Amino acid sequence: MDVNSNKYTFIFSAAMVVIVASVLAFAAESLKPFQKENVKNEKMQNILASCGIEVERDAVKPVYEKYIVEELMLDIKGNLIEKSEVAPFDVDVLREFKTGGQRNFPIFVCQLDNGEKIYVLPMIGKGLWGPIWGYAAVGSDFSTLVGATFDHKGETPGLGAEIRESFFQEPFKGKQIFGEDGDFMSVKVVKGGVDPSDLHGVDAISGGTITSNGVSEMLERTFKAYEPFLKSKMNS
Repeated sequence: MDVNSNKYTFIFSAAMVVIVASVLAFAAESLKPFQKENVKNEKMQNILASCGIEVERDAVKPVYEKYIVEELMLDIKGNLIEKSEVAPFDVDVLREFKTGGQRNFPIFVCQLDNGEKIYVLPMIGKGLWGPIWGYAAVGSDFSTLVGATFDHKGETPGLGAEIRESFFQEPFKGKQIFGEDGDFMSVKVVKGGVDPSDLHGVDAISGGTITSNGVSEMLERTFKAYEPFLKSKMNS
């Protein structure tokens, strides 16, 4: 075949496309198990971080197994599901949220070295450009937050993306889900700042109003779903 002909050029190009596509597809399939493992380890990291336990991703599994002593699941009405087809850890809250509302609500029970139990509640919501999510850790009084972590898919750097930074997350410690009379209050992210003595509010991110509002909505909706469980524990 004439290597200078159009026919040769076309066949050569087509062959290269097929070869390169096959190599890329093989590489993608080969890397999938590693990607899934990284996602799983990052999830464990975030759950532990909300309880104040920091650990490297490569070493997270034994630490998670040590401190997370129980994984529970609630239905949309706040009732405990005794047997579930999906393990609480495997619930994709983002997928459930996208399909019209979360139906399964996992709870991760963390027991610290001093014996105190912390209840970690996963949450999902909407920011300015896409999903936002996080974990709120509730103390043994079932109202006080002992920590929180937040993350996002595509919020604006320097603005809404700041929800993943410690300066935004730290003020959530000590905030209360319920008022003194037991009424549901949630925790709100307030534009313009809040009084330090306010047990139900934290400062919003300057210039990140929509993302801040998204965090407030996410917290209120999620805590409301867990309210029956939290109150039942408070009264037991």
